[in-house]
Amino acid sequence: MCGIAGIIYGNGQSDVGRDMTRMLQSMKHRGPDSTGYALFGPRNDTLVMRYKLADANDARDYDFDDRIRRNKYVVEQRLRKIGAQIHDIGVETDSAYRVTFDYAGDIKELADLVEDVPGAEVLSLGHSLEIVKDLGDAETVSNQYDLGGFQGTHAIGHVRMATESDVDISGAHPYWAYPFNDVAVVHNGQLTNYFQWKRRLERSGHRFQSECDSEIIAVYLAEKMSDGASLEDAMRDSLEELDGVFTYIAVTEDALGVAKDEMAAKPLVLYEADDIVALASEEIAIRAIIDHEIDTYDPFEGEVLVWQR
Repeated sequence: MCGIAGIIYGNGQSDVGRDMTRMLQSMKHRGPDSTGYALFGPRNDTLVMRYKLADANDARDYDFDDRIRRNKYVVEQRLRKIGAQIHDIGVETDSAYRVTFDYAGDIKELADLVEDVPGAEVLSLGHSLEIVKDLGDAETVSNQYDLGGFQGTHAIGHVRMATESDVDISGAHPYWAYPFNDVAVVHNGQLTNYFQWKRRLERSGHRFQSECDSEIIAVYLAEKMSDGASLEDAMRDSLEELDGVFTYIAVTEDALGVAKDEMAAKPLVLYEADDIVALASEEIAIRAIIDHEIDTYDPFEGEVLVWQR
């Protein structure tokens, strides 16, 4: 029942935080438990990392604030020790943070060091990707993280109805494709060979922070691209190698793509114009950001479509 959405602009940066919030809020009925964004801002040499030190519904005890402060300090010290030059550390909530820094080393080593701190989870890491997700509807999350003014080129988003796992941030989409920077996925459906691919990818050295099959898709695509495949080729391979009924949207630093399995049972509608491409589980989400009459269509079964920014 979850809802997914994507948007990419044809004329550079726009109000992507505002537009994605409108799209996701219009589909609140599909998933009131949590909301997530993968937003692509300006690309530069500086890395940006979003991470959390606790879940939104973790029990708070008398020592909670002190533990969070200590662990935040440990994360900063580990970043500096590994050679990162920190520019800014933004406090988003009492346990969620945004760090910008210069770093020329191995991304996996850095992420693993951060996640070795108790309670730490890296939500995203890249030169332009920023993943924000939390409990509540899109307006609640957008206001909490001040996303209304976020300027960017493309984005994906997700509203979640928890059916097979807890209502928490770790189970919320989008998912970063650890340890590959600037790759993320949102997904509606279910993979039936989830455990097969999880074991295979874990043998290649990947870790997974959730039991969600969407995280598998993200890492699967990123590994394919790290071996030289384009996003489109990797997504076409996924239709042959990932079993189940699914529709997913994937993003990289320069592209947004959508794939539907051969059954095409999970809904998606698409609107294309010179200045914008918008897609979502329901047409109401696209109409939330387009102020004139539009024509939409459904991608075919077994279809892959990719747009470059």
